[in-house]
Amino acid sequence: MAAHLDPTFEAGRDFVMRGIAGPVVMLNLLRFRAVADYSATPGLAPDAPISGAQAYDLYIAHTQPHLAASGGELMLLGEGGPWLIGPAGERWDRAMLVRQHSVEAFLAFAKDEAYLAGIGHRTAAVEDSRLLPLALLPLPGA
Repeated sequence: MAAHLDPTFEAGRDFVMRGIAGPVVMLNLLRFRAVADYSATPGLAPDAPISGAQAYDLYIAHTQPHLAASGGELMLLGEGGPWLIGPAGERWDRAMLVRQHSVEAFLAFAKDEAYLAGIGHRTAAVEDSRLLPLALLPLPGA
């Protein structure tokens, strides 16, 4: 099975074309490598090997100030595991919800050079991922 680590051109185009007005919440599902692979960004590698989860913690620490400066927020960070309802044997190590006040703000954040300087921690950490943009809906009966 192919890993999903970055959006395709088509997926990015479709995301923009959805025309989401207002806030967007990104649902992230993450599966980590047992040992982080810094071969693509050796300059970011710690002195000793670390786990994918530890590398992702470095990514979050690097990302938080840039996310906040862009008007975004990390709403939820949770430890995953096997599904209660879903395919047997499939697992996600973490789930995150990240909110941006608009698609445009998300795209600006994702292109920010200072943010991108630390993205190698994410690359080193993640074995597979899913990213689902969510358009907020009003609660029925509210």
